[in-house]
Amino acid sequence: MHKQIRPEHMNAPDNPTICILGCGGFIGSHLLGRLLSDSSCRVCGIDLTSAKIAGYLSHDRFEFVELNVHDTVAVREYVSRADIVISLVALCNPSLYTTIPLDVIDINFTRPLELVRMCAEMGKWLIHFSTSEVYGRTVSSFMPEESRGTVDESRYVLNEDTSPLVMGPIKAQRWCYASAKQLLERVMFAYAFEKDLEYTIVRPFNFIGPRMDFIPGVDGEGTPRVLACFMEALLKHKPIQLVDGGKNRRCFTYVDDAVDAVMAILNHAEAAKGRIFNVGNPENETTIAGLAETMIALYRELCPECEEVEVEQVSGRAFYGPGYEDSDRRVPDITKARERLGWEPCTALEPALRATMSHYIREYREACAYGKAG
Repeated sequence: MHKQIRPEHMNAPDNPTICILGCGGFIGSHLLGRLLSDSSCRVCGIDLTSAKIAGYLSHDRFEFVELNVHDTVAVREYVSRADIVISLVALCNPSLYTTIPLDVIDINFTRPLELVRMCAEMGKWLIHFSTSEVYGRTVSSFMPEESRGTVDESRYVLNEDTSPLVMGPIKAQRWCYASAKQLLERVMFAYAFEKDLEYTIVRPFNFIGPRMDFIPGVDGEGTPRVLACFMEALLKHKPIQLVDGGKNRRCFTYVDDAVDAVMAILNHAEAAKGRIFNVGNPENETTIAGLAETMIALYRELCPECEEVEVEQVSGRAFYGPGYEDSDRRVPDITKARERLGWEPCTALEPALRATMSHYIREYREACAYGKAG
């Protein structure tokens, strides 16, 4: 049995309905808020948890269904009632890629494959969140380290339609996530080709913002993504660990800008269907070491009484385990989103980090201090 919170008249025929799988997570909670405040659509949200969307449960245009999104028989009912399906479901944590690769492949390919088939059969527009990790390794990663500075900068800019998608060797299980996501994209393209599936694929580039990840020992266990790892260290007065010197580079994108992109997709349906869009902020590129430096400086500003912060070096193998590899750089080409959707990210890295860190401090500082004292 699945539990649902359903207002009356949810399916009035003159109201378009969007079904969001994974609405209770980081991206889903922000997207849901925007859809309910800035549009007239009706939303059916499916997830196992509603803590991050508790404030919307009584909204008259929102139906929450407490359900395992991989229960395809039950999900089918809600997909059939929707005009648009947005899939946010993923297992996207690098610490899991080398420890439970079968689950990573199952949740990121095998299970969502059924949703692709369902949407093709029912004629639903599927907006699927993939990952920037499908681009895999960069050209420079195949070169000797002393020669990498000779690579043309333009080679690092990743285009949705022309950049090759190059994974690492099979024994490097870190690539199981990217490979699963890439294969699902290829299946969607094939379903569009043979079965007229209407789809749009979003490739996120390191979204950050409030509610993005757990703090170990407080509301989750294991190793979260890098920003939450750094926040845990800051809040618990532990050393920040830099993996392999923190030399890899990422373009961090604020979640409000990401939601703007989804709204632009919904508002420009014909321009978006059958397309893949990079959603990222190339102006926010920084090394992971640079991210740590910026976060330490902001933390001192936000918490002037904080203790001195230590930084320690750790190898990728020691931190993530055998089978770990990484991409040295990922820079999105967002020309297509600019031209077809009129979308442009507008939040710089410092204010994005400030907003995200302020949320973590507000929500977790007391619990982390209590945990330390205990």
